Amino acid sequence: MLSTKPLRAIRCAVIAAHLAAFCMAAAFSRSALLGADLYPRNRPPLIESTLVELPLGAVKPRGWLLDQLRIQAAGLTGHLEEFWKDLGPSTAWKGGDGEGWERGPYYLDGLVPLAYLLDDARLLGLVKPWIDWMLASQQPNGWFGPAKNKDRWPLSVALKVLTQYHEASGDPRVIPFLEGYCRYLRENPPDWPDKEWRGVRAMENAVSIYWLHRRTGDPSLLETTRSIFENSFSWTRYSLDFPYPADVLAKGIASNHLSHNVNIAMAVKYSGLYYQQSKDATHRNAVFKLLENLDAHHGQVTGIFGGDEHLSGPRPTQGTELCGVVECMFSLECLLAALAHAPLADRLESLAYNALPGTCTPDLWAHQYDQQANQVLCTVAKRRWSTNGDDSNIYGLEPNYGCCTANLHQGWPKLVTHLWMATAGNGLAAVAYGPSVVEARVGPRGDLVRVTETTEYPFDGTVELSFQLERPVAFELYLRVPSWARGARLTIQGTEKGIGPPGDFFVLGKEWKNGDRLQIQFPMNLRAETRYNGAASVRRGPLVFSLRIGERFEKIRGEAPHADWAVHPTTPWNYGLLLDREHPERSLTVERKPIGHVPFENSAAPVVLRARGRLLPSWSLEDHSAGETPKSPVESSEPLADLELVPYGSTRLRITEFPTLKE
Repeated sequence: MLSTKPLRAIRCAVIAAHLAAFCMAAAFSRSALLGADLYPRNRPPLIESTLVELPLGAVKPRGWLLDQLRIQAAGLTGHLEEFWKDLGPSTAWKGGDGEGWERGPYYLDGLVPLAYLLDDARLLGLVKPWIDWMLASQQPNGWFGPAKNKDRWPLSVALKVLTQYHEASGDPRVIPFLEGYCRYLRENPPDWPDKEWRGVRAMENAVSIYWLHRRTGDPSLLETTRSIFENSFSWTRYSLDFPYPADVLAKGIASNHLSHNVNIAMAVKYSGLYYQQSKDATHRNAVFKLLENLDAHHGQVTGIFGGDEHLSGPRPTQGTELCGVVECMFSLECLLAALAHAPLADRLESLAYNALPGTCTPDLWAHQYDQQANQVLCTVAKRRWSTNGDDSNIYGLEPNYGCCTANLHQGWPKLVTHLWMATAGNGLAAVAYGPSVVEARVGPRGDLVRVTETTEYPFDGTVELSFQLERPVAFELYLRVPSWARGARLTIQGTEKGIGPPGDFFVLGKEWKNGDRLQIQFPMNLRAETRYNGAASVRRGPLVFSLRIGERFEKIRGEAPHADWAVHPTTPWNYGLLLDREHPERSLTVERKPIGHVPFENSAAPVVLRARGRLLPSWSLEDHSAGETPKSPVESSEPLADLELVPYGSTRLRITEFPTLKE
């Protein structure tokens, strides 16, 4: 779906003569800005980082994104311990005799960044007993966690929790703790069997080990990652020789760790992470080859791949597991730091602004296990899943299985954390876009800058940046130009300039002063994309648009607000769309509305596309889902009807891949 072309060399912008008065790129080259490291970045022998992750708390949400995190805090994330037994008082991750595997660490992987991003005293109070117990649990040999757990997999998630916690708190207990567990891995035989979670997910440990190496420089840490990489499943070989092309699906796909969608979503980053150490282009190329194969054989319109537990092909009625969405987002965030490949952020935004909100209720009290791009009925019933159960697409507390209940929380907070990054030249990079504020050290002397990003992105293409500094500072500002943003323009001090090419970083080097402002305009032209069976999907900026269907919620079980809900359609869904694919703006009109306090509420969608279509009476339910998408073009004698398309994330029921009318 999205470009996976090799990274073009990130270039400093040559500013035209009418910008020369305020743009001094030549005077402030990367070599002049290297200076001292302001943030921990790759040390030799690792490849030098172009982009450098900022610590948790350096980027904070604003505007609608702040509202979204507050809704999350008021929903499942902020209250799950109160009623979900796996995270309640008996959890083994607080010394009890309850669940002691992955669910506690999964939950903390989202709770910790959410608490610190909101600086929420109640959430921080929830975090403390988990962290204190975990840090006190370490044994002399470095092992830690519940006594009942003998598996390395959940410990790798706990390491990610502790790295985030340390960035925000500076707790001096964390670094020695991590060193102790890395010593355990080094001094004990490799235990990464291909048929176990810890084997196929072994390189998840590398996220935290490289984090530690950036801070200590201990060369033995790189030996540990080398041992893990060489003694666990080869995702590089898998990526280059993809074992699950579409023709395999007709014979039935094997249900194993190698077809499991969450394993694959995590593994998207593994070869790219190791490339930093190996410097072997094969490992870098494997990232893009895997994404290419997934798109070609299992791609879904939001940028994720079909995986209703296991890889399930490109049909818009196949499910995609929520765990796969948030894990793929994190993989892309890691890869952006490791590879500085701008188009990866296109996919990240597509997942974050479509697939993530589209699989949760707007109040974030209920979620699905599986979402569908064409989703017209959410009930407990048999569907054509590769593996999953009958309740997989209802909205609830624990539909099908509880892993997503524990793991969904990382999606929004980690996105906020990765909107901005530092650069190797002590500058700043706008990696993904959303209303936010970043405070970071920049320039040769490490001056503090505060950049406020005012925007309604992704609903609108205008991004305004304002700068606060104590004194003028020279540094480079990297601005990602999305691959779809042809004709993007930059206005600074009243002068306008194009900032192409799309799909790359534009680097603006100048001396920045307090009060400086710039505005970026990303043209959000309508785009039509051909999908399964020749259907069409409509995009505007990073957003995918879906038919607005009337939704009736029916409580199945449980107590509101954390109940389980079926969703029934109250309006027709089986329309063929009247669409000029080459010039969709001739068929659709755009209507902007204010963003409400609940950003993804269906009835208050901030963008509505006015469209027309005809009912297709022969297109009906099959196995409780929309039937096979009729091959386009289609004919219908039904009268033309006015339709509304709204952002995918604003829908619980939707048609996203439309058959198009012959006329």
